[in-house]
Amino acid sequence: MIIIPARLNSSRFANKILVDILGLPMVIKTAKQVSSLDKVVIATDSKEVITLANSHGFEAVMTSSEHQSGTDRINEAVNLLNLPENEIIINVQGDEPFIEPEVIKAIINRVEKIRDEKEDIMITSCYKEISSELADDPNHVKVILDEHSNAIYFSRAKVPYHRDHYDSSSYNGHLGIYGFTKKSLNEFCSLNPSKLEQIEKLEQLRAIDNGAKIAMVKVHSNSFGIDTEEDLKNALRIFSE
Repeated sequence: MIIIPARLNSSRFANKILVDILGLPMVIKTAKQVSSLDKVVIATDSKEVITLANSHGFEAVMTSSEHQSGTDRINEAVNLLNLPENEIIINVQGDEPFIEPEVIKAIINRVEKIRDEKEDIMITSCYKEISSELADDPNHVKVILDEHSNAIYFSRAKVPYHRDHYDSSSYNGHLGIYGFTKKSLNEFCSLNPSKLEQIEKLEQLRAIDNGAKIAMVKVHSNSFGIDTEEDLKNALRIFSE
C-alpha cells in the first residue's frame, strides 16, 4: 500500500499540497502519479483534504494534528486500517507530483526481497547521483553508503568531504521516499527521537542511531520535492515543457 501523508499546514509553503499542478491539486497529482503501482491512501489531519481525496476517488484517513512527522502520520493510518504486519507500506510525500513510478517500483521490489528473505533491514529508501553544485544546497540531503548499499549517515552537509577537491565529484542525493513493512514501521515509530535526528532535522537518522539498517536503492530521477514557491516555479517550468 502507498500512503501519502498530507499535512495541510506547512511552515515554508502554506497549503502547498493544494496548489495547482497542471490542473490538479498537488496531493492528488502525486496520488495519480503512483496509483498504477498499488492502492493509494492519503493520511491527513484535514477534513478538506479528506473531501478532496474522496472526490478524486482516493481513500483518505483522518489522523492526529499532533504528529511531528509524516512517518508518524502514516503509522497511525496503517494501524487504523488494521493492515497485516507483513503488508508493504510505501511512504510517498505529498509534494512529489512528478515522481517517476519506476522509482517507487524499485523500492517496492527491494522491500519485497527484504520481507521474503527476512533480511535485517528496518527501512528502504533510494538515492540518485547529484552534482557537486546541487550537493552544496542543504535542502538536498546527502547519504553515505557502506559496501552493501546500506546507509551509514544522512546529512544536509556536503559529505563526503573530498579532500583533493575534485571538480567533477558526484554525490549521493537522498530521495525522501521510504519503504517498510507494517511491522518495521511500527518498530521505527516506537523509537524515541535521537540526538542526531534533532540536529540535522532528518528523522531517518533515528534508525541509524538505534543500530537499525536502512537499505538504499540507486535510481534515476528528474523529480524533486516541492518545498518552496521557488521549487514550484522550477518544477512547472521543467515538467510542463
